[in-house]
Amino acid sequence: MRVLLLGAGRGEATCGILYLASYLRRNGVEAVVRLWDDDEDPRAMKRSLKALLTHVKPGLVGISLKWFNHLSRGLELARAVKAIDPEVRVVTGGNSASYFWRELSKTGAFDDIVLGDGEKPLLGLARGDRDVPNVVRNGSAPPITYVQSVASTDVYYSGFDELFLSGLDASSFSGWVQPGKGCSENCVYCGGTRGMEQGSFGRPTSFLRAPESVARDHEEISKRTWQLRYDFAGGTADFLGRAWAGFDLKRHSATYFLWGVPPRSLIDALAATFGRVYLVLDVGCFSQTQRRELIGRGLLKPCPTDAELLDAVAACREHPNLTLEVCAIAGLPHTSRAALAEELPLVEKLLELGCDVGCQRLECQPGALVTRHPDRFGMVADASTFDGFVKWFAERGHDSSGAFPMIRFADAKLERAVERGFEALYERIQKEPEGFGAKTKLISSVVSRQTPTLGEWLGAWRVPAKLAGERLTVLRSENGGGLACAPKLKGFDDPLVESGPAATGLLAALETFAKPARADAAPRELVEGLLAGGFLKKVSA
Repeated sequence: MRVLLLGAGRGEATCGILYLASYLRRNGVEAVVRLWDDDEDPRAMKRSLKALLTHVKPGLVGISLKWFNHLSRGLELARAVKAIDPEVRVVTGGNSASYFWRELSKTGAFDDIVLGDGEKPLLGLARGDRDVPNVVRNGSAPPITYVQSVASTDVYYSGFDELFLSGLDASSFSGWVQPGKGCSENCVYCGGTRGMEQGSFGRPTSFLRAPESVARDHEEISKRTWQLRYDFAGGTADFLGRAWAGFDLKRHSATYFLWGVPPRSLIDALAATFGRVYLVLDVGCFSQTQRRELIGRGLLKPCPTDAELLDAVAACREHPNLTLEVCAIAGLPHTSRAALAEELPLVEKLLELGCDVGCQRLECQPGALVTRHPDRFGMVADASTFDGFVKWFAERGHDSSGAFPMIRFADAKLERAVERGFEALYERIQKEPEGFGAKTKLISSVVSRQTPTLGEWLGAWRVPAKLAGERLTVLRSENGGGLACAPKLKGFDDPLVESGPAATGLLAALETFAKPARADAAPRELVEGLLAGGFLKKVSA
């Protein structure tokens, strides 16, 4: 059976479908992914989905429902697949599918719902096995018997040359590597806590994969992507060092998300291994008083004190190729006016030390303690149930690119104080776009140039046959931005391809700045767009 795996959100899908497809192919099942989805409305979604199904002819379509903000779009995708081809078996899985399996079963949109880890269950469904683990049957959940652990060495990236359906899809992969799975903490606001993992995945605790399996990921993707990305389960410098051994990553960038206090050995190892490093440190909230309060109540993971945080900042500042972002959530439970007064001074200090700073209000996540019981904390939630989440995102066109349902304080005065504090933080951390004058010297930051055919780049199913062989120029900037230009292309309109005079102008402007040149050497509108996209940069003094 041929298998097609889809993400249920716009943009890049979770990397989980790549691990699944790799596993299926190694076990004899022809699996492909659509990693990037740019359909903006239901009509476009149905049109592209019909063309995709006609091209792939799958017997099974898997739809990833890892993230809760994809529930409404996932349901619409599933129903569209069935409307196009009722014989296709539609399967879903992921964190949100595992948590909301009862509600999803009642929708009738899916033939099968996989609970927990999906590799073996999906393989069994694709093969038509009689006894498949972790699959909901007749509205009842079975015991979760397939649970991955450190011994699960058969889960790793492979076969990327066959997995992707287009050049655009392959280039959209952001380089995610999962060094481990699960979480060992129970933060009050998170839907991926240790308790949630136990209930939805049957996983007793988080674990790190065998470094040899992580090394296989690097072997498969390091030659195909300009960056590697890791999350807080990344492990120690020793663990990652074994996973990096034998790979030259000096020309790669790395983004690393973590919490707690990063050991100096990890900071030093990242800076020594990669050409550029972006380290994102989650500190819970910017108030030390509130951090201690929440940690003491068992509602927040271990987070650094201000002194420990500033020590980590100092260690990061020793490496010119490393940028540190410190991020936090405003409006966590158990705040106070004293706690709020601590936030802006810490942010000011971090900015003075050259850190990037990220901040957001508290959002609803399914299963999180504060989402299920906001009243316990004197709060109210925009959404807490399956129907609530589906409705919230459906009303916004299934677009999960920005807005989320939020949790606020029921006390109007406290809520106003929190919001004023957040607005002050947000205003302070916003960066104005870099200005430039006519005499500012700029240079192209394009680092990669390809000339695929239109069919190779966008996928044969979305390009008319008579135009599939047309060549286009695909550029990538040093920060990963992409640009596709086809000056000679006529009679085809796609938002991901610049064509005609617009494409000619962009390529000409970039050629102008192949060597350092003044900004006024090209039309200002073009220069502004190329600067914003990362295709031009200022010449260093």
